[in-house]
Amino acid sequence: MPTAVPGTARKAAFALTASLALLTTACTGQSGSGASDDASKETTINFWHAWSAPNEVKAVRSLVAGFEKAHPNIHVNVVGNMTDDKINQALRTGGDRAPDVISSFTTNNVGKFCSSGALIDLNPFFEKAGIDPETTFPKAMNEYTRFEGDRCTAPLLGDAYGLYYNKTAFRKAGITAPPKTWSEFEADAKKLTVSRGGTYEQLGFMPDYHGWESTTEHYFGQFSPTYFDKDGKSALAKDPAFEKGFTLQKRLVDELGGFQKLERFRATLGDEWGARHPFHTGQVAMQLDGEWRLGMAEEAKPGFEIGVAPLPVPDDQADQYGKGYITGTITGIAATSHKQNAAWELLKYMTTDTDAVVGFANDIHNVPSTLAALKSPKLRYDPRFKTFLDIAADPNSTTTPASVNGGVYLVTIQQFGYDYESGKVTDLKAGLRKTAAQIDTDIAQAK
Repeated sequence: MPTAVPGTARKAAFALTASLALLTTACTGQSGSGASDDASKETTINFWHAWSAPNEVKAVRSLVAGFEKAHPNIHVNVVGNMTDDKINQALRTGGDRAPDVISSFTTNNVGKFCSSGALIDLNPFFEKAGIDPETTFPKAMNEYTRFEGDRCTAPLLGDAYGLYYNKTAFRKAGITAPPKTWSEFEADAKKLTVSRGGTYEQLGFMPDYHGWESTTEHYFGQFSPTYFDKDGKSALAKDPAFEKGFTLQKRLVDELGGFQKLERFRATLGDEWGARHPFHTGQVAMQLDGEWRLGMAEEAKPGFEIGVAPLPVPDDQADQYGKGYITGTITGIAATSHKQNAAWELLKYMTTDTDAVVGFANDIHNVPSTLAALKSPKLRYDPRFKTFLDIAADPNSTTTPASVNGGVYLVTIQQFGYDYESGKVTDLKAGLRKTAAQIDTDIAQAK
């Protein structure tokens, strides 16, 4: 399957999240924002998106062309390669050239978009159109597109995280099936690790948080944690899922050679987006990754058979095997737009028209973002890709909740993960309490 590049941009966007200033525009959603335009009249709207690779840009233009054919009176000016900082600036200033509809790879910024009023609440539009988001979108995608009751975004394709494994290495190690529980995963990772002279010939799994996609939220997604309590306070030190997740990862680090040895090995390996990715080369036998990895790995022509499965789950949640962590692209309507009804027609088409969603998913090679599209016979995919479709549709799959200061709390948790796995922090419970307090302070200061 061809490469899907959005993950690259998402990584860059995630790094940007911690430094983005909270939008301070005086926009207040639909109130006085110009949602009185007549969408049946001849008009032109601006759509800004972040895709940049030639195949992606072509896919976006095809999607928009389908919309313009269905709505010949609404013309769409498409502007690509727009990062969140550029979008935020345009949402603050407005104007004829500013976007009416935006899309972003950063679900972490939904809380900022909603709380600042930069994007309008879409709930009234969905209600008027008779569309129920609860039954239209997968549960996790439905969750990450809203903040405190304000649905200021809608999902526009998604990413699902699962487990890639080297079937050839599995057979050589006598492993007959992918692991379903973390204890099975732990045993397999050790069995698949081959060293000679103190050097790894093959590592079963790279557990470090600096590894490729092995972030704290991707690990913890399998534990179904609660990040905030009903009062909006961090539950990091209260929900045992976090302690279990950190304990599991640290044990993997220690059992597979220790932090320093793993980091020395990691420094010799290829990067995440090149052909020399260590899973492609067989240097790492199992990989936590998103649906785009399959195409990238196959294009690298590995000398082994690639298997795909859901990530393992905690042993006491074995009945939930099949779930995974979900994120994706979001889209919304600018509060500064004076063509919000026309903008809604575009957003509605891109996010709820089954054929449009399926066609875009086929072109971009990401996961469709409606339940109907996930089941569509028009989807084209490698049979192994179905694993990610099933993860996206699984009601037990998880995501990370929106926050008023974006993904800052996730950056804070990840930093604690670095300190804990490296041995800089040794008291896990105390570290969790301190980290939770920092998250609460950061959120309070952002309000």
